[in-house]
This record gives sequence, C-alpha cells and structure tokens, in this order.
Amino acid sequence: MSVKVSYFLMVLIWSTTPLGIVFSSESVSPTLAVLLRMSIGLVLAALVVAIANVRIPWHRRACFLYGYSSIGIYGGMLLSYMAAKTVPSGLISLMFGLAPILSGLLAQRLLNEPKFSVIKLIALAFALLGLFLVSEKHIQGSLMQMQGLAYVFMAVCFFSLSGVMIKRVKIAIHPMATTFGALVFVTPLFFITWWLVDGELNSNAWSAKSLWSIGYLGVFGSLVGALAYFHVLQKLPASTVALTTLITPSFAIGLGAWLNNETVDQQLFIGAGIILLSLAVFQFGDSWLRKRAKFTKLNP
Repeated sequence: MSVKVSYFLMVLIWSTTPLGIVFSSESVSPTLAVLLRMSIGLVLAALVVAIANVRIPWHRRACFLYGYSSIGIYGGMLLSYMAAKTVPSGLISLMFGLAPILSGLLAQRLLNEPKFSVIKLIALAFALLGLFLVSEKHIQGSLMQMQGLAYVFMAVCFFSLSGVMIKRVKIAIHPMATTFGALVFVTPLFFITWWLVDGELNSNAWSAKSLWSIGYLGVFGSLVGALAYFHVLQKLPASTVALTTLITPSFAIGLGAWLNNETVDQQLFIGAGIILLSLAVFQFGDSWLRKRAKFTKLNP
C-alpha cells in the first residue's frame, strides 16, 4: 500500500470516527459498543498476524509499549463513547485536535523536552479561547452536557499521555505487532468495564445504524486506521503527519452537520477557525519565523 493511500485512509477514518462513535452509542450502551468494536479489531488483527506470520514479541520492553498504547485506547475510547450521548461529533474531533498541544506540555514534564517558545504559548492561548467558544453552550448547559465535555477532555488527556509515554520505549517492531499487542492488553479491560458498569446485552433495542457503525469502527477504526497511521508515521515527516489535526476536525464537523443534523452556528464556526489556526501556528509557527528571518537576511 502506497504512502498516499495510507495518508488518505488515515484522514478519512479519523474524520469519520467521532460520528461513528455517536451512531454506535445511539442504541447500544457505550461500554458494550466500545467492547464490541475492540473485539472485532482483535479478532481481525489475530487473523492478519497469523496469515502474514508477523512476529509478536512479549519481552518486557514490548509489554511496556503495549501497556502505554493501551492507556490511550482505553481511556481515550471509553470516555469518548461515554461523552457521545451529549457531545456532538464535531466538538469531539475539535477537542482531540488539541492533543498535540497537550502532548507538548506533558513531554516537557516526562521527556524533558524544551519549554514552549513564545509563538507556541500565543497559539496555546488562542486555542483555549477557541475551545471556550465552541464549548460555551455545553459549559452553560445541563449537568450531563458538562459531564460529557469533561469526559472528552479526559479522553484527550489519556490519548496525549499515551503518545508521550510510547516515546519513552526504544523499540523497533512491526506496526501490526504494536496494534495486536495493544488490543490484547486493552480488550479484557473493556470487557471488565462493561461487566461492572452494565453487564446486559439488551440486543432487542439495537438499531442497524449502531451495529453498522460498530462494525465499521471495528474494521477500519481499530485495525486499518492504526496500520495506516503507523505506516505514514514511518514514511513521512512528523510535520506532514501533524497536518491531520488540521484536516480531520473540519471534515468531522461537516459530516456531523450533514449526516447527524448537528448544529453549526456562527460561534462554533468562529471558535473552530480559531482552534485550527492556533494549531497551524503551534505546529509550524517557529519554522515559518525561521524561514522569514533567513529570507530577510538574504534579501535585506
């Protein structure tokens, strides 16, 4: 599979995942919906591993990698599914778009990375302003809406923490091995959570839309998307991969409005624009300034 195809698949899948989560949770309990999704992904990953004869290491360092990956999958997915009852898919995608900024803050503490430059701090301030604008109605809404918003924020925290912790593990293994190992670690956790929180199937209430969404996310969200991401990460510069945080929220908001009648008012439009612009400045602002200074020096 070419890198262009992998990048296209990654953007497509990440753009549709928030809406798929909302559809999945319409008639299936959130804990069961995410359990079924991960179970499908685990079975398919096992088949791919067996057919392709991919070696899965189980030594200590590899287990740390799977465990750290599980933090993002378990915390990020479980809380996103719980939030999907009250939070629109477009807002979920926008908040996950802020993961690079949160990852940068965590990396300063856990990886001793340099502190943010002035341009990054300015971008962070504007991103927070945009986040306030897009979430103001939920902040002032019902307790369930505020709870849903808190769930999404915690999901982004878990996702960002997982990405930073993974960087601490120095190991080179097949992307399929990482995907399968993480699913082996995390799927039992989802089963235990479902058993303790819900424990009931209630299959008579399941709608076809929810079942199709679970199947789609199980195949593409949990398996194909992960493989495409790892493939792109290996072949393209990190700056190019980071562009997905600017692309996917825009598509997710449009899909939510088109397929789920989610409201896109002026305040959401302005807030989303501020967030996406802030992310662009955060990711590329320093390099833009360096190029400008170099150009000015060469052309006084």
